[in-house]
Amino acid sequence: MSCSGCASGAKGKAGGCSGGGGCNKLEVHDWLAGVPLPGGHSPFDAVEVRFKNTRKGFYRNAGGLSLMIGDTVTVEASSGHDVGVVSLVGELVRAQMRRKGAGTDTYELRKVLRKSTQADIDMWQQACKREDEVLFGTRRICADARLDMKVSDVEFQGDGKRATIYYTAEQRVDFRDLLRKLSDRFQVRVDMKQIGARQEAARLGGIGPCGRELCCSTWLTDFRTVSTSAARYQQLALNPQKLTGLCGKLKCCLNYELDMYIEAVKSFPSPNAKLKTKSGTGTHIKTDIFKERMWYVFKKPGEPVTMAGFPVETVREILARNKEGIEPEVDLHMADEPDTAGAMDETTDYGNVIDGAEDLSRFDKKIKTGGKRRDRDRKKRKVEPGAGGGPQRQPERKAQADGTEGAAGAGQGGARRNRDARGRKRRGPRPQGPGPQSGTKPDNA
Repeated sequence: MSCSGCASGAKGKAGGCSGGGGCNKLEVHDWLAGVPLPGGHSPFDAVEVRFKNTRKGFYRNAGGLSLMIGDTVTVEASSGHDVGVVSLVGELVRAQMRRKGAGTDTYELRKVLRKSTQADIDMWQQACKREDEVLFGTRRICADARLDMKVSDVEFQGDGKRATIYYTAEQRVDFRDLLRKLSDRFQVRVDMKQIGARQEAARLGGIGPCGRELCCSTWLTDFRTVSTSAARYQQLALNPQKLTGLCGKLKCCLNYELDMYIEAVKSFPSPNAKLKTKSGTGTHIKTDIFKERMWYVFKKPGEPVTMAGFPVETVREILARNKEGIEPEVDLHMADEPDTAGAMDETTDYGNVIDGAEDLSRFDKKIKTGGKRRDRDRKKRKVEPGAGGGPQRQPERKAQADGTEGAAGAGQGGARRNRDARGRKRRGPRPQGPGPQSGTKPDNA
């Protein structure tokens, strides 16, 4: 993720960011780096300076300072000075200015005063530390005043004399009293700036559903209008939860491949045309542009509804026959044929070596406990109740035990008569009824 203010590194430089001191916020790759200028041409005297998040500006290098990408510079501001990081130098600055409609005239630009000194950087860092305090305090004041607005970000000027508060609101907000309260509480000049939902997402940043950083926060600069027709052209389900981004608006990426889809749909038959066949009349429901297949629902009186998919050439042939007044006979089960185009080759030399490792239901199986195993073993023993409530073994095993005891008694003088076949001491019958000998207390005890 991007850093918040580019003031966490040593001497105020960005720490932990990529791109030579950049913060990956609307970063531009300098593909002209290292390319010498033609003879007689002087370097372009303007630089691009990036401030907190996505705010950038063009400044004139009137002093001819040797600036490089990542240098911390002190520039002119409306009142006082500001501190930022150089994000672009050289001829690419001219191209960026022309692209953004700012022209190439640098005389009206504010100047770069100097490379930031340690005193400038310390003052800048102290101002940045106050941003969270002002942000939370502003939110509490807005909540107490019951203003219908959402304060999203606060940015201090480099000299700490001015703070800009960014907010979003559905309607116009009268914050004249709010400005006086904020100025009196924080002892700083406050500017309120309203931004849209997409600008808010671009400033704050985040991770999109695709797993990457937001496009508006990293490289997207023009926010074009996105409508639901873009989703219809791409055969997407009109599900707001799937089509909206973190800003609550339709995703900007819906426009990325829209031109390709529009160009491809032009070569397909009209979806409003109906197929008249002997199996019924087909109504178009969807189009698979990549497989070049169109799907229709056929309805015929007295028969169930059938859905079938046909190649585009087949649809054209049926429509041509319909213009001649002929209703052809078609096979509605053409879509049921297996698609062998993308089937895996049988001679592949790899496979799943761990059977069931990717099965989602592998954790649903219950683990057998020891108690259930003991219950199963007890059922196998077939224990029958004996006299006095004690367990008694089956007759076969008892006869076998008696025979063993008789043999032992004859050979050893009856020393093991009161032991069973396993050598365990035989117990006598348990006394019936509760009593002191049974180990339980009587009811009247």
